[in-house]
This record gives sequence, C-alpha cells and structure tokens, in this order.
Amino acid sequence: MKVTRATFNDVMVPNYAPAEIIPVRGEGSRVWDQNDVEYIDFAGGIAVNVLGHCHPELVSALEEQGRKLWHVSNVMTNEPALRLATKLNDATFSERVFFANSGAEANEAALKLARRFALGTYGEEKNQIIAFNKGFHGRTFFTVTVGGQAAYSDGFGPKPGQVDHCDYNDLAQLEALMSSKTCAVMMEPMLGEGGIVPATEEFVKGVRALCDKHNALLIFDEVQSGAGRTGNLFAYMGLGVTPDILTSAKSLGGGFPIGAMLTTETIASHLKVGTHGSTYGGNPLGCAIAERTLDIINTPEILNGVKQKEALFRARLNEINEKHNVFEEIRGKGLLLGCALNDKYKGRAKDFLIAATKAELMCLVAGADVIRFAPSLVIPDSDIEEGLLRFEQAISSVIGEQ
Repeated sequence: MKVTRATFNDVMVPNYAPAEIIPVRGEGSRVWDQNDVEYIDFAGGIAVNVLGHCHPELVSALEEQGRKLWHVSNVMTNEPALRLATKLNDATFSERVFFANSGAEANEAALKLARRFALGTYGEEKNQIIAFNKGFHGRTFFTVTVGGQAAYSDGFGPKPGQVDHCDYNDLAQLEALMSSKTCAVMMEPMLGEGGIVPATEEFVKGVRALCDKHNALLIFDEVQSGAGRTGNLFAYMGLGVTPDILTSAKSLGGGFPIGAMLTTETIASHLKVGTHGSTYGGNPLGCAIAERTLDIINTPEILNGVKQKEALFRARLNEINEKHNVFEEIRGKGLLLGCALNDKYKGRAKDFLIAATKAELMCLVAGADVIRFAPSLVIPDSDIEEGLLRFEQAISSVIGEQ
C-alpha cells in the first residue's frame, strides 16, 4: 500500500500539521525520507531518540526481549521491570518506581500521588497545586491544566480545580501563592516547550525551601531534561536540590514508549493497591529497552561527552550569530539548547524550522521565538559540524542573504 503526506489528510484526526516529508529509515543521527533524501537529526523525535536511530544495542535488546515476553499486565510483575526499577532507584534519590507509557501519564501519576499524600497526611483542605506559566506537563486534562499554557487547556469545558500558576524564576510570586493549603509545586528544572529556560540556582533552591516550609511536595518534571540530556543523569543532580517526586519519559526508552514516576517509600505508600494503574505500564518489552538505554547513558563517557558536545554547539552557534545577528542568546544545558531570536526576528521560529528542513536538517521550535535542538547524546562531532553548516544555510535563506 503506497501512502503519501496527502494520505494524512484523508485518514488522520487533524490535530497535527506534519511536515511534507515522511521519514522511512534512520541510522545514528541521520534520517532518510521516502525520496531517499538524507537529513541530519537535531530534533531527536522531540528529545526522545537519546542514542540516535536504531542503536545496535537497543535493537539487540528489542529483538532479545521480543522473542521472550512482550506483555503480561500488572496482574503479575516481570523481570525487566524489576531490574529497571532497581537501577533507577540505585542511581537516584528514589526508593519506589511506578511505570507508565508516557510523560503525561507519569505526570498524571505524580499529581494524583501528591493529592493522595496530602489528603492522607494532612486532610482534605491541603489540595492546592502550583505550577508555572509557560510550563508543559502533558496532554491529559489534569496535566494540561497544571501546565501553564492556557491555549492547550482552554476549550474542553471545566478544568480540574485548585491549580494556580505564577511566573517561572519568580520566587516572590510563588511565595505569595503558597500556604498551608499547598500540597505540591510542580516544575520543570528547565522549561522545555516554554522556551528552553533554565531555573536559576536561587529560584530552584528557594522553591525547595518554600515546599519544606509549607509541607508541600516538590515534583520535578524531568520528562525532557532527564536521562542524560543535561550532562547529568537527571537535571536535579546538577542543581543541588532533590525533589520528592520525579517524572521521566522521552529519552528514558531511547525511542520506545515508556514513562516512570520516581519517589520515596513514605510518599509511595499512599498509592495503595487499586488506587492507580496502567495496563501497559512496566511491560517487559519497554522495560528491557529502557534498561539497556539506562545502562549506556549512565556512564561518565556519555555524560561527559554531552558537556563536550554542548561546548561545540555553543562555540559554533556563537560564530554563526556573530556573522548573521539573529539570536538574542543561546540558552539551555547539555544537549537541550535553545536559540532565542532577537527582536528583529521574534515570532519567526517556525520560518527557521521550515528553512532548516529544506536544508536537510531536522530541528524543533520551543514557542514562536526559540529554535530548539535536542539531538542524540552520542551524535558524532562531524554531524554537529555538518548540521550547523546546514543550519547556517537556513538562516541565510530566512534573512534574505541568498
């Protein structure tokens, strides 16, 4: 059966507007479309393909587990899930793990657990959840309401209540909102969809202190910033602050759908049997691939390599900007970087993305003003260099130099 981009319009719900190209094959940081045009991938499936496309060890884990056991449901446990949970607990502050299929589901579990913990520990009046404007936590109705972007949550009827927002990196605003009724503060250690904005040290430590003061749980959404992306296994490890609950997905499975919520034994005890679940969460196939992904990522070689590759990106992007003057700043950490457009080009991030695709480079946007890169953590330096040459061509095209 031959399918084309036009087929999408005939068969799919129109909530996406995919590019005209259809990728059909990938290897490492290279992708080929239906016409066998080769692209360099700086998008990583939106920070998912953490080891590139079809990494041999992940393919091996998929094939090996695929011949053994795919799914048993949570009526029973399974060996890959237990191994992966053990390794996550050993590598982090966590003592207990819940597996889901996605970041949204991991965040949904975190929010439900926070409410459950507060109800069971302090009573029904402690139910306020505070999050941040421009934050993003998923597309379930609860997570999209907690995410601080009304455009994603408006138009679906009454929203879950007792959810408040304030500006990111504004400790005074947060302090004014918090009280004994606050059960949790949910934040990304670095805003992803909201523009690749890192939390300041003062802010993140202040959030932790306020949560301690008001007996509120601190939830870190590390769906985008976790699994090695910032040069630490999880971003909190480089901030000197430990959350009470942490969520992970995207890169965790190296391209295979899986999400995880990590927390302590005391907090986890409030999700008693039957209070929450996920049919596919923790399935053997996903956990086997995620376990192999974690084994590869959580090494000094890979994590230090991320920092080295960040330096290469920044040096080359600064050179490009000195020549073309399009960016206000290059921000982010590790291999989650944002090129924030200056006043002259604000609102035109998508124009640069489209031009990059024409130049055979895959990249992302983070709002209307930021071009986002989230490539494989093991992208060869030569692919970084070549990809940024193509990016410079795209810039020249947009600003009319060609």
